[in-house]
Amino acid sequence: MTIDHESVPRPGGSMAAARRPATGVLDRPAAAGPARTAPAIGRHRRPFRSRLALPAALVTVDILALGAAAAVGTATLGATGRDRPLLATSTLLGLLLVLNLAGGLYRTRLSLSALDELPALAARSVVATAFAVTVAGCLDGRWPDRGTGTPVRLLTLLGVFLLLASCGRAVSYHLIRRARRRRPSPVLLLGAGQLGQWVAAALTERREYGLRPVGFLDPDPVLTAEGTGLPVLGGREALEREVRRHRVHHVLATEGAADGTETAAALREAARLGCQVWLVPALREYGSLPGPARPRGGDHLWGFPCLRIGRPAMRRPGWAGKRALDITAAALGLIALAPVLAACALAVRFDTGSGVLFRQQRTGLDGRVFTLLKFRTLRPSNEHESATRWNIAQDHRMGAVGKLLRRSSLDELPQLWNILRGDMSLVGPRPERPYFVMRFGQAYPEYADRHRVPVGLTGLAQVNGLRGDTSIEDRARFDNRYIESWSLWQDVKILLRTAALMLHPDGS
Repeated sequence: MTIDHESVPRPGGSMAAARRPATGVLDRPAAAGPARTAPAIGRHRRPFRSRLALPAALVTVDILALGAAAAVGTATLGATGRDRPLLATSTLLGLLLVLNLAGGLYRTRLSLSALDELPALAARSVVATAFAVTVAGCLDGRWPDRGTGTPVRLLTLLGVFLLLASCGRAVSYHLIRRARRRRPSPVLLLGAGQLGQWVAAALTERREYGLRPVGFLDPDPVLTAEGTGLPVLGGREALEREVRRHRVHHVLATEGAADGTETAAALREAARLGCQVWLVPALREYGSLPGPARPRGGDHLWGFPCLRIGRPAMRRPGWAGKRALDITAAALGLIALAPVLAACALAVRFDTGSGVLFRQQRTGLDGRVFTLLKFRTLRPSNEHESATRWNIAQDHRMGAVGKLLRRSSLDELPQLWNILRGDMSLVGPRPERPYFVMRFGQAYPEYADRHRVPVGLTGLAQVNGLRGDTSIEDRARFDNRYIESWSLWQDVKILLRTAALMLHPDGS
C-alpha cells in the first residue's frame, strides 16, 4: 500500500509556542461623554455601508463622464459618415471600466482623494483610447483619416473625460464623507496596544473615515484601554459574538496584540464572517515603498499605513474558474491517460496481486475526511501501519514496479477521479491522514489553516522541493502563502512547474 510523500518533523525541529488562552472579560462600553458623540449617533442611525456605494458611484461617474466627453467631441468637431463614434465610445468604455477595476480604482478605501487617482486614471484612459481607435480602424478597413481631425478629437475626448471624471469623483467623495460622518459603521479593533489606542482615538475624532470603534479584542492586552473609553471585549472567542451583536462590517487589526498567532487567526475568522478586514502595521516606512512594491490594498488612516486584506480565496471571483479548470482537466486527463492508467493497473496486478487501487482516509476541506485513491505499490502488514507509518520510500518490500510508479508519480493518477468528484483540486495543499493532521495541528499552530481550501494533487510547497523528509513547518508556511495569495494564474504556474519536475523525478 502506498503512503503519501509527506514527512514527519525533522529531529530537533523547533515547536511553535502553544496558543495562549484568552483572559479578557466582556465589559460594557462606557457611556459616551459630551466630547464623544459618534457612538451615540451610531445607535440612532443606520450605519452607512460604503462597500458597494463607493464602487457604484465611481462606475457611474466614469460612464457619465465618457458619454459627455464623446458628445462634446462630436458636437464641436463633427463626425464624417464613415466615423463610428458609438462603436468607438462603447469599446473605450468597456475597456476603461475593466482597466480601472483591475487597477483598484473602484475599490473601497478609507482615504478618498480625486487628485491621488488622477495619474492612474489618465494612464488607463490613454491605453483604452488607443485600443478603441485601433478597433474602430480595423472594422472600417482603414486607419482613421487625418482629415477628420482624429488627433484633435482624441485629445479633446481625453481632456474632457479626465476633467469630468475628476470633478465627478471629487463630488462623490464629498458626499460619501458626509454620509460617513452622519452614519459611521461600527468597527472592532484587534490589539489593545499603544498603536491600537492611537488608531481608536483617530477614528473617534476623524469621523470622515466612517468607522466607529466599539471595542478591542485582545486575549491578553499589554496596556489597558481605559484612556480611550473603549472596553476590551475578550479574545478571538468573542469575535463572532461581537460581530453579530454590533452588526460589525469592518475589523481593523493593529500590531501590538499580546499574541500574534491569535490575531492572525482572528483576521481569518473575521473574513469568514464576511467582514472587511484592515491591517495597520507598526512600520511607518511602509508608506515609502515604490508603487509596484506596495500591495494593491495600500491606504492610510490619518497618517497610519493601512492595508486592505483581500477576501478569502474561495470567495474571490476567479474561484469558479478554478473549479471549471479542475473538472475539465480531470475529465480530459482520465480520457487521454486511459492507456497509461490501464498499463499501470496491469503492472501493479502482476507485481502485488489483486487489488490494484489503494484507498486511504485523508483530511480535506474544513477538516472533512474523504477516501483518496492511488495505485498500490506495496501491501502493508495491517491497517494500523497504513494509517500511522509515515514514509515508505526506502521500504525493502517495494518492488521494481512500485519504485517506478512512486519515482514518476504515476501512482497519483487515480486522484484525477477524486478531483472530478470534488474531493480535491488540481492545486492545493497536499492531503494528509487524520492521525498526522492531529499530530501536526498540535505541534504547528498554522497547520490547521491549510484546510481553508480544497486539498490538491500538487501545491506550492511541492514545487519548491518540500516533498519526502522535509520540514512540516515549512510546508505549512508555503501552503498558507498559497492560500493568501491565490489567483488562477498562480495555479497555472504551479501546474507548469509540476510538469517540469515530472521530467526530472527525484524518487521522493
